[in-house]
Amino acid sequence: MTASLKKLFVKTFGCQMNVYDSGRMVDALAGEGYETTERLDEADLVILNTCHIREKAAEKVYSEIGRIRAVKEARRSDGKQTLIGVAGCVAQAEGEEIVRRAPAVDLVVGPQSYHRLPDILRRAQQGSVVETEFPVEDKFDHLPGVTTGRLRKAGPTAFLTIQEGCDKFCTFCVVPYTRGAEVSRPVEAILAEASALAEAGMREVTLLGQNVNAYHGEDRAGREYGLADLIRALAAIDGLERIRYTTSHPRDMDDALIAAHRDIPELMPYLHLPVQSGSDRILAAMNRRHTRDDYLGLIDRIREARPNIAMSGDFIVGFPGETDADFEDTLRIVREVGYAHAFSFKYSPRPGTPAAGLGAQVPEAVMKARLAALQAVIEDGQRAFNSATVGRSFDVLLEKPGRKPGQLVGRSPYLQSVNVDAPAHLRGEIVGVRITSAGPNSLFGEMTAVRGDDALARMEAVS
Repeated sequence: MTASLKKLFVKTFGCQMNVYDSGRMVDALAGEGYETTERLDEADLVILNTCHIREKAAEKVYSEIGRIRAVKEARRSDGKQTLIGVAGCVAQAEGEEIVRRAPAVDLVVGPQSYHRLPDILRRAQQGSVVETEFPVEDKFDHLPGVTTGRLRKAGPTAFLTIQEGCDKFCTFCVVPYTRGAEVSRPVEAILAEASALAEAGMREVTLLGQNVNAYHGEDRAGREYGLADLIRALAAIDGLERIRYTTSHPRDMDDALIAAHRDIPELMPYLHLPVQSGSDRILAAMNRRHTRDDYLGLIDRIREARPNIAMSGDFIVGFPGETDADFEDTLRIVREVGYAHAFSFKYSPRPGTPAAGLGAQVPEAVMKARLAALQAVIEDGQRAFNSATVGRSFDVLLEKPGRKPGQLVGRSPYLQSVNVDAPAHLRGEIVGVRITSAGPNSLFGEMTAVRGDDALARMEAVS
């Protein structure tokens, strides 16, 4: 590759970890003379960072490749080269098949190999390259540091991957096959990256992992840290005021982590803890290895430690063999827990997973009706939770401009979107807000205080 400035266009599909991975790919390519662009027609390199969780994910990628191929051909007629790369979990799952079906693709890179992008790009100049092996080396050891300029543009919150892979092997899930076994990053590497984020102005960090609360990293002395230990260390970093984590498994919610929710004020009172179904029969078929009562008992223990905590969850409807009674059990657990927010999906068979070969697949029309019924119950709970915040005051991290002039949008401790009248220079600050009204998806409030030594001056700037 030449040292001249090149344009990089990245489109990210799927989860927060893919968002993080896309950012790290940008970091890896910055040293190769690439800067990002939002214009596809000026891109010298296009990377699709893909997700394989939902149905027809691969087909959506091939459709996107077709659109990019037209741009590639138009640029070629003008004497310009465009390389097309497919990264992420579809790349891992499809491998050589992507190049066979879409010859316009120049490189296919699995999620464990993107630290090799500079070398892969050089090789792609001579012909298509497929890198989907799980390398022996840790990719994080070979990545450059985070690019602070990129971070500052993104706002005051950041994702930080601490763990990858999953050993749980839920029968519906493709993650163990695309991301591999559970691997935890070393403690010092995470603390160094978090410190860099704080120095770049990040006030909040969300720790990521396919099974994040299975984190077991080591420090330089060989001492093992669980997620609770890591959170305590992160909370000591100057400037880092909010910590979140996702996604968790109930079986890895240990006593130390529950105590961390009680004891560490920087750990936000919001927990995403997927259960997937309220039926013990379906939970067993999913290989979740916990029961409905196990999950509800865990929620009780968490709420005893942190009474003000808000719960979030994931649900799948229409898993093979799910009956009306099983589905009613799911509706019942949603009502019993009282989720502040939850994600719900129709079951979609993922090739290579055990559930894909099960009989008794639920008809599409039944799944669609069940999903609508579940989402109605979830939305009722979310509206009730939002309405209960009216009249309350809490800290809000202001993240970005709102839709109206003079308005900023931030996040409450419970991850709700909060709209408030505030000057632009307060973006990135944590301010006190009294909630005045609640919509189905966001809150509205008025600012009551600005934290920090210069609070008075800032409040005067508002008035």
